[in-house]
Amino acid sequence: MLISKQNRRVIYETLFKEGVLVAPKDFNRPAHPDIPSVRNLEVIKAMQSLTSKGYVKTQFSWQWYYYTLTEEGLAYLREFLNLPSEIVPQTHMKPARPQGRPSGYGGNREGREGGAYRAPRGDREYRRRDDGAEKEGASGDYRPRFGGVGRGAGAPPS
Repeated sequence: MLISKQNRRVIYETLFKEGVLVAPKDFNRPAHPDIPSVRNLEVIKAMQSLTSKGYVKTQFSWQWYYYTLTEEGLAYLREFLNLPSEIVPQTHMKPARPQGRPSGYGGNREGREGGAYRAPRGDREYRRRDDGAEKEGASGDYRPRFGGVGRGAGAPPS
């Protein structure tokens, strides 16, 4: 399929900026949902071409195509769009750590160091008690007997 250079460039720029691209499997759709100036069929065919070259990985689910840029595709698009190596897609950026919160899960709660939240010690202390007190329960010679319900109901008691 012939795709104009202008449309191909817009498709590649969108793919490079995000690192991923989605397209519904609707070949007759007049415009792509994310790129209104380009037909949906042109986006699908351009991505199909990049997939055959190994620059994009394609996943299809529930009538939608999901395209993910590979490392080789990243290098190809950088060369095609004449971009420096400092510019990377959003999916390849490392998320910045928020300032003001210590590292670790949950932050620093109740003034404790280490970052992880720990419940107060008194909440399960009743389970750890060993008073040496006699526990309530059945005596050692107790033998439960079950009345004739269920399997083996006709068997004589032992």
